[in-house]
Amino acid sequence: MTRAALDESERGQTTVRARDSMPLHGLQRDWDDLAELDPLWSILADPDKRYGKWDLAQFFATGDAEIEEVLKKARQLGHPARWDRALDFGCGVGRLTRAMAAHFAWCYGVDISPRMVDLARSWNQGVRGCEFIVNDRAHLRLFADGHIDFVYTRIVLQHMSKRRHIESYVAEFVRVLRSDGLLVFELPSFIPLRHRVQGRRRLYAALRRLGCPPALLYRTLGLTPIGMTYVPESEMVNWIATRKGRLLSIDRSPSREWVTSTYYVTK
Repeated sequence: MTRAALDESERGQTTVRARDSMPLHGLQRDWDDLAELDPLWSILADPDKRYGKWDLAQFFATGDAEIEEVLKKARQLGHPARWDRALDFGCGVGRLTRAMAAHFAWCYGVDISPRMVDLARSWNQGVRGCEFIVNDRAHLRLFADGHIDFVYTRIVLQHMSKRRHIESYVAEFVRVLRSDGLLVFELPSFIPLRHRVQGRRRLYAALRRLGCPPALLYRTLGLTPIGMTYVPESEMVNWIATRKGRLLSIDRSPSREWVTSTYYVTK
């Protein structure tokens, strides 16, 4: 049980919709598959690193560089005011959690996949101030209101198959954030129509339901269960406002076709 756990009476006061309290079994199964097949590539999908070609030290070094850059902007924005507790949502094997631990007294890494969390615990045993937790619900009721100084999630929310789950998590990020804290999250704000069909993911899901082994689907047929969802920036800005978040800044990273937005939010 995490030190941030709530009793049932407190949990009942959250604003997350009841329909989002059910476990996300399909998403959990997909990421458990990926944790077995190719955990590092599934987190950082460099085409040259597929099929186990990531060097573990090099992989973790990317997390150090990413967190240094994000916290540089955080200091410019003047948030968070305190550096006690941080949350890495969708932590995978702990790439960013361990990097955040150099800056915060305690860091929670939360992931939907028990297999990913097992790897995170194994590969980060010597890292001070990290706690890895499995959470298979579309809420974060294991954390009290205003418990976290810094919430960070990148290349995670886009893999939710339903926008309502993204909306639920954004609401939860704001809820658990301290009044002087900082939430930073990334999400595509535009995906071209031809990329929205996601035929390879659908084929993976169909064959997986028929009992095909994940290794055959991934290694032989080249399929993955990784899905992509986007939310238009105007819609996300409205979501943030209705959840009592205060938008500080937006960074946009357009590629030739996609647009990805990173939101910096406080209360």
